[in-house]
Amino acid sequence: METYTLPPKPHRSTWKIVKRVLIALAIIALYVWTFLGIDIDWGRAIERSVKNFGILIPKLFSPEWAAMSEVALKIVETIFIAFAGTLMASILAVPLGFLAAKNMTNRGVATFGKWLLSANRSFPELILAILFVVAVGPNAFAGVLAIAIHSTGMLGKLYSEVVESIDMKVVEAMESNGANKIQILFFGVIPQVIPEFLSYAIYRFEIDIRASSVLGIVGAGGIGTMIMFASMNRNWNQMGLILLAIIIVVTIIDFISAKIRRRIV
Repeated sequence: METYTLPPKPHRSTWKIVKRVLIALAIIALYVWTFLGIDIDWGRAIERSVKNFGILIPKLFSPEWAAMSEVALKIVETIFIAFAGTLMASILAVPLGFLAAKNMTNRGVATFGKWLLSANRSFPELILAILFVVAVGPNAFAGVLAIAIHSTGMLGKLYSEVVESIDMKVVEAMESNGANKIQILFFGVIPQVIPEFLSYAIYRFEIDIRASSVLGIVGAGGIGTMIMFASMNRNWNQMGLILLAIIIVVTIIDFISAKIRRRIV
């Protein structure tokens, strides 16, 4: 009869246990200090929340179907804003992605490219939308520019990682056979990165659909404009229809894009 010996239990040092306990206590103390520092009448806040939700929730679940045509037009505008912004970003991100890839440039240039992309990603879409609304006026073009600039930073970072992970043996083989830089780029590098570039661009389009749905709050077009007016007028029935439309559109686009990405990759 065979006998099995269990591996010895890992030794836990006393210092590690004490360190974890201290970290847990520090986090608990931080939360307690935060909540104690908030000047809120919790009883009144809970009472008002229950009362308001009792009014709000039934209206959200009773959509104002009469506004369907207007909501549909704004949803289409939102999709166009996201598509145009993502298309611009996916094109602009290609040279930036190559610029930030260490195996395509030297270390100094790649570091500068990564810093540039990081600086680009640090601005949220809403902040960019506010700036572009001031620059070009309250219209859908401001939303397109905000989506494009923000998405360029994220796609550029992803593209640079894709470029850095290519099989360099193909590039070396082409160099040894006398291929020039242009030939290496178009026949050795781009065929390796195109599928993942397209996959990331489609995935970013999914994200930009969600982002563009709120840019109208600051005047950058799309369904966000209706959200702002519905909330200002406390028209929760219309808000329910808007939320339903956003959920349906986002779900359909997620499903379709997932199918496309699986086929590409």
